[in-house]
Amino acid sequence: MLEKKQFVKEKFSNISGRYDLLNSILSFGIDRYWRWCVAAELVDTLRTVKGPVLDLCAGTLPLSKEISRHFSKHTIISVDFCHPMLFDGMEKADNNYQNIKPICADALQLPFNSDTFSAITVAFGVRNFADINKGISEIHRVLKKNGKLVILEFSNPQNKFFSMFYKLYLNNILPSFGGLISGDKDAYKYLASSINSFYTPPELKKILENQGFLKTAFTPLTQGVVYIHTGIK
Repeated sequence: MLEKKQFVKEKFSNISGRYDLLNSILSFGIDRYWRWCVAAELVDTLRTVKGPVLDLCAGTLPLSKEISRHFSKHTIISVDFCHPMLFDGMEKADNNYQNIKPICADALQLPFNSDTFSAITVAFGVRNFADINKGISEIHRVLKKNGKLVILEFSNPQNKFFSMFYKLYLNNILPSFGGLISGDKDAYKYLASSINSFYTPPELKKILENQGFLKTAFTPLTQGVVYIHTGIK
């Protein structure tokens, strides 16, 4: 568990300066739409459940900023265990994002009281948890009753024809191009291998249910390249 945690932290530290640029290039700009979909999932919950929003595994804050644009009156606590990522994100933020409060902390040991947050988001982070059950348990602990969890995570497309081209891109083109721009090819090799070995959407749904989440669901975006997973405490 410690080995994976240190590896992930080191790799994300190495690519933090180019992370946002590469996300946009490698996703052909579609990552912006994915984050918009996550923010849209929060509308009904934030009308009825009071409290700050936790953006977990916030990285360079792209999802925190998207949520801030939609919900400027809500405090957004942005947590990541990689300080260089948070630093780069805040350095690029302007005065429009004063409701974002970054905290460097571990998702498996969150420094918050139970029942604190109205909603919790995780974009491309649960795949990197050293212990996914412990991470989801911590999320459930700090979420308020009736609060909503929204996870955005990569998967493998179910359409066989599309999947063939996607896997070629994921396993060959993305590591080479990502490594060339970022200077760390291993980081993008890890990205590909972690997607290939991660739980299927039904399996992740079961994990959420086992940790106490209700009304769990998953929705594919972009032919199933990513899924939005939701659950209510």
